[in-house]
Amino acid sequence: MRYLTCGVGPGANERSDDSERRSQSVAVVEINRNRYLNYTSPLIPRQLLFGNPVRSAPRISPDGEQIIYLAPQNGVLNVWLRSTAGGNDHPITNDRGRGVQACFWARNNRDILFLMDRDGDENWRLYTVDKAGGDPQLLTPGEGVQAKVLKIDYARPDEALVELNDRDRRLHDVYLLHIPTGRMTLAALNDIGATGWVADHDLVVRAATVPLPDGGMKMLYREDPDTPWREILRWGSDDLMTTAPLQFTPDNRSIWMRSSLASNSAELRRLDPATGIQESIATDPVYDLSNYLLHPTSRKLQAVAFERERTEWRALDAPITPHLEAVSRLAPGDYQLIGRTTDDHIWVVQFVTDTSSIQYYLYRTDRMTGELLFTSRPELDGLPLAPMQPVSYPARDGLTIHGYLTLPVGALPQDLPAIIHIHGGPWSRVTWGYHAEAQWLANRGYAVLQINFRGSTGYGKEFVNAGDREWGGAMQDDISDGVRFLVERGLADPKRVAIYGGSYGGYAVLAGLTGTPDLYACGVELVGPSNLISFQNSIPPYWEAYRPVLYRRIGNPETEMDLLRARSPLFHIQSIQAPLLIAQGANDPRVAKAESHQIVAALKEAGLEVEYLEFADEGHGFVRPENRLTFYAAAERFLAKHLGGRCEE
Repeated sequence: MRYLTCGVGPGANERSDDSERRSQSVAVVEINRNRYLNYTSPLIPRQLLFGNPVRSAPRISPDGEQIIYLAPQNGVLNVWLRSTAGGNDHPITNDRGRGVQACFWARNNRDILFLMDRDGDENWRLYTVDKAGGDPQLLTPGEGVQAKVLKIDYARPDEALVELNDRDRRLHDVYLLHIPTGRMTLAALNDIGATGWVADHDLVVRAATVPLPDGGMKMLYREDPDTPWREILRWGSDDLMTTAPLQFTPDNRSIWMRSSLASNSAELRRLDPATGIQESIATDPVYDLSNYLLHPTSRKLQAVAFERERTEWRALDAPITPHLEAVSRLAPGDYQLIGRTTDDHIWVVQFVTDTSSIQYYLYRTDRMTGELLFTSRPELDGLPLAPMQPVSYPARDGLTIHGYLTLPVGALPQDLPAIIHIHGGPWSRVTWGYHAEAQWLANRGYAVLQINFRGSTGYGKEFVNAGDREWGGAMQDDISDGVRFLVERGLADPKRVAIYGGSYGGYAVLAGLTGTPDLYACGVELVGPSNLISFQNSIPPYWEAYRPVLYRRIGNPETEMDLLRARSPLFHIQSIQAPLLIAQGANDPRVAKAESHQIVAALKEAGLEVEYLEFADEGHGFVRPENRLTFYAAAERFLAKHLGGRCEE
């Protein structure tokens, strides 16, 4: 469960066909008159990193005949269709605005579903378009209504379960959608305060999770829609981030759970609703369950994954073992299965590595062979991308902090300018693989440290709960200790360290500049809260049920005003010594633009150096490629000015 996400990650735009851009001229900035960046690796154009991908997010049709994917059409991401055999690629949508954010097949092999919002407002609208073409049809009309697809199933090919908050903006009811006609039938009225639903394989909603006033959760269950809900399980706030129902078992009688009850890490368990007994299926003593794999028709549990330093899969069903081994040999890197045909003859496999963009393969189970489908950003092939190294260090209280270090290719790893890159969430984590921002910054000559500070997920409930009420406290200490980790090893020049992040990471930038002003030469902050009181008072209505969770994790404005004022950077700007760049989406529903406006105004009134960018057609992160490229150009100039890195002219 995540409340804030960075959303300002790598994006997409048209490719550059000018090969000469791969050796762009470099703007070298003098530091203290006599210090220069001595770094000659070819400059990677921002366009290749942050423009639209050439192709991405492939989804195979249930019959295996065709593939849809996202690609630019007139500079905007749209849905494209191609034969699985290759060729005849053509767009089937023609959006000219913000673009399509996600697409997938209905199980009838005909209808294609996709989601779009308006300028970042997160009121997702669900559309359908026939694979043969024609105008898309809006399935979920209504101003200010957010749609979420809950479940589709091969056994009900023309139907889908969809969540809508059309009746009450705070809560989502569940509707059964007949895709060809657009007809909606109420499947579950949310009169129980549910924030999560679980449907069985007949598309019957039979389980729900409901937040408790103490920040915990209870799970309700019913045998059928005519049976009253009854409570079958509850867990406290300590287990909130590591416990949740996933799917019904193949017989629709039990429920697969991700659970840390009576353990530290999140295990895969089978829950019997009749008795409440949980049976452990797969566990790791340190790391949480990160993924699981079910057969597309039998729904048999086949494998699980744990995200350690890298993704590690574990087969639970003997017949799938040779296939996972064959897939692992297709390409270097870590893989995820992102699509399977109904007959399970073809898989779509996504590979991530640290030194190339995402690659997509088709794997054929009958032959146990695979072939490259496409690469998301082929023009990065052969360019000097930097390896991403797992690292760890002890926090000042002894807790082990994990992260990833990316160093400039070909540069002497000594006294480098450095970027401390803070992820959003904070209830998420950095994983190994291709990170456009890390590659961009390393290519400009910076050492990049991405930190999974306490409060990050994936390392068990004790680690995530160690971040409770520690925004700007021990969580920030972990980040400060990361700076010292780089400096003590001689990797970073202590006078040339910047802090950079979005969402929670943006908050951490402000907290770092106010709480530890001696550590940073500058900061880049995106869509981050500046005042923890006003931030919690302006959350979107569909977060309202999570308010007890925010109070538990951050602090309660009604009873802990002193704590929240002490941890809110807005009230401590007099401590800031370093220049700051702030960027904001005007329509951000998660962190309102007032969070940026108030600190920018306060900084200007105090005569402190601040640059501010606001995008009128963005929300919690920058989706339009022209906006991304504008932001990254400004950030690159800003960092070069204050740290001495390279800058594309």
